[in-house]
Amino acid sequence: MLLVAAPRKGSSDVGQLHEHLDELGRLVDTAGAQVVGRVSQQVAKPHPGTLIGEGKVEEIRAMIADLTATLVVFDEELTPVQGSNLERELAVRVMDRAEVILDIFSTRARSHEAKLQVELAQLQYMLPRLTRMWTHLSRIRGGIGLRGPGETQLETDRRMIRKKIQYLRDKLRDVERHRSTIRTGRAPMLSVALVGYTNAGKSSVLRALTGEHDILVEDRLFATLDTLTREVEIGDGLRVRITDTVGFIRKLPHHLVASFRATLEEARESDLLLHIVDASREDWEAQAHVVDEVLESLGLADRPVLLVLNKTDALADPEAFEARIRELHPGSILTTTMRTDGVTPLKTALRERARSSRPMVRVRIPLSDGAGLAALYRMGDVVDRQEVDGCLEVTLRVEPWQAEQLAERGTLTT
Repeated sequence: MLLVAAPRKGSSDVGQLHEHLDELGRLVDTAGAQVVGRVSQQVAKPHPGTLIGEGKVEEIRAMIADLTATLVVFDEELTPVQGSNLERELAVRVMDRAEVILDIFSTRARSHEAKLQVELAQLQYMLPRLTRMWTHLSRIRGGIGLRGPGETQLETDRRMIRKKIQYLRDKLRDVERHRSTIRTGRAPMLSVALVGYTNAGKSSVLRALTGEHDILVEDRLFATLDTLTREVEIGDGLRVRITDTVGFIRKLPHHLVASFRATLEEARESDLLLHIVDASREDWEAQAHVVDEVLESLGLADRPVLLVLNKTDALADPEAFEARIRELHPGSILTTTMRTDGVTPLKTALRERARSSRPMVRVRIPLSDGAGLAALYRMGDVVDRQEVDGCLEVTLRVEPWQAEQLAERGTLTT
């Protein structure tokens, strides 16, 4: 497989060209192919027919022959016309980054929901590119007896795909309603969603917080796609609900983002987003910026975010890095899942958030009111109880709406 990058001259992609090709190589490796070469060209203006210039097309054709490559992958998204022209000129299959990511998702999806989402994204990507699949029956290459059937079959396929897309959208709306029903029935507690660049360590953080070693952790891009939710004990009798969401990546196909909206509703409904960042990467700030952009596109820019810099065990100079982070991002958390106490600072931060989201109240009831005392234990977390002036004074943490109810009843003490 041959990798090709064609960033616009003067764009930020030019300065990160090698990093982007390295990432594309990792995507290709995850998809199960082997990279045999790479080539790049800065383009002042993308060629409408082939993206790159004619001379570079000739160079790539020669490299394909020398390296016996059978596939060419572009880091930039190709239009249907560009993909068709390049395949004709290079005489091998041509893919772009978006298509590779969709292929990875199709093999990684495990749950019924994830498979629906990936299939929808694939069909939306495929629909405008069907002509490439039917060049052997097209009018351009056609002759007597080939014009009608080709066009008819192409239109038939388009209609079938449009119907399937609508069917999948309806099914995913059902999934979204089902998730909403599940959220309504959950016990009230602080809800947290893990977001971040793919392979930043979200699943590792969730496993470290829960202690569940059966949670899949793998050093590959998009190792996990399925949303996983766990209730986690964080100390002092407090629990939080944490959801691991799908990872983001640069140039994430917009069809894929749209398809995963049902899953990402968990992030939208959460009280707090934990933005997990791989601190061991030199380009961690660029990756963090990509995640911020995707969150904004999903309408999540207004959600409270706690920056968590993970994999600090792999830093060359942890102390210097921490000093820089404290200056740039005060309030952020540094973690590692390679030590038993590596997520302790994160648990401490979550406890503070949980306490602030659940006010502490004091309720005074008669000593003989056993039913009232039992109701308080069911309502919240009882922290303390003691006799005061012949009554029982109970200190507990409750939800804000419960505190309002107790205030209306006149049972709260000052």
